Amino acid sequence: MTLSSPSRDVSGLRDYAFDWALVDVETSGVIARRDRVLSVAVVTIGPDGEQTGEFSTLLNPGCDPGPVHVHGLTAERLLGAPTFEQVAGRIGALLQDRVLVAHNAQFDYDFLAHEFARARLYLPVSRRLCTLALNRQVDPPAADMNLGTLAAHYGVEQTRAHDALDDTRVLAGILRATLREAARLDLPLPLVACPPRQDVQFAPQPPKTPCAYRNPGQAEADGPLVQGMKIAITGETATSRAELVARSVAAGLNVMSSVSRHTSALVTNEAGSASAKARRAAAEGVPVIDEHTFLRLLGDVRAGTPHRGAAEGAG
Repeated sequence: MTLSSPSRDVSGLRDYAFDWALVDVETSGVIARRDRVLSVAVVTIGPDGEQTGEFSTLLNPGCDPGPVHVHGLTAERLLGAPTFEQVAGRIGALLQDRVLVAHNAQFDYDFLAHEFARARLYLPVSRRLCTLALNRQVDPPAADMNLGTLAAHYGVEQTRAHDALDDTRVLAGILRATLREAARLDLPLPLVACPPRQDVQFAPQPPKTPCAYRNPGQAEADGPLVQGMKIAITGETATSRAELVARSVAAGLNVMSSVSRHTSALVTNEAGSASAKARRAAAEGVPVIDEHTFLRLLGDVRAGTPHRGAAEGAG
């Protein structure tokens, strides 16, 4: 199905040419930390304005769906739908390396960030564009900046308001039209940087399986890493915490949830962090390694000394 838009071609707008991921969510409330996403739609558009992908689904939030009179999503209708965790990978693949676009983008971004956090993942978005903010700059002669009003102004057909997929298709038409107006007025796009976020209450925990190697002690500032080293991680990272933990364990490192004098290294991108782990590392003289260096060192972890039981069991 093609997207509703008076003209899809924006290939001539070179300064506004990005890979876009247009998003809309319907939610059980308005507080991202507390409420849940009931349905989500993602439409991807290339720099030329042509659609490159589309995905939408209802979601089972495991809670009361909230204002049914607004979104029409009853508990019965959501029964049997997948959980967000079950579709997070597919959504993440559509968002990866694209600019997230939404109308009032802070709202959609916050809800997605919390849903990804509950799934022990990071939302793979580094920049977002709010079509509400962009239209405030363009200042079209419309009665207000609501999605339906802007759709009528730009000649974009709207079929079902508060339906995630239809709203996203409408948003695509509004984005194209607004980009053309922004180019005509020579306006900069109000792109917002989105650093990785992880709600600490949903942070992945290191696995409970014991490490098979003896701790060889602290790491040198520039490596190498040795199997059995005790590694702690703190602060925000570009790579999901779950992936860092999994890769570390697979390499034979011992990932810890706290820092002590036995910790071999603390991985953090915030050298001056005031986190409890960072303060303890400073007090105990534990080396601090940034994420980029840690990932490089993970590629060549040296063989360690197995615990006696592990060595005997290996034979």
